Amino acid sequence: MNKLVEFLARGVVAHPDAVKVESTEGEASVELLLSVDPSDFAALNGPDGATMTAIRTVLASSSGRRKAILEVVEPAADAN
Repeated sequence: MNKLVEFLARGVVAHPDAVKVESTEGEASVELLLSVDPSDFAALNGPDGATMTAIRTVLASSSGRRKAILEVVEPAADAN
C-alpha cells in the first residue's frame, strides 16, 4: 500500500523526490502517513480536497479487509 500511495502522490506534486510514506500496521488496519515538500501541500489537497479524496478512495479499494487510514503530515511552519 505504501508504494501505491507514493506512486499516486508523485504524479500530483512538483517535487516527487520529496514524497515519503510511512506506515504502521495493526491487526485490522494500516495507518499511512504521507509527507510532501511544503510547496506541494496545496497541490496534493487539490480543489476542495478532491485529490486526497480520490487517493483515499483508490487506497480503500485496494486495501481488502484491512482498513487503510491515510493522513497527510502538514509541513512545519517556518519559525521566523
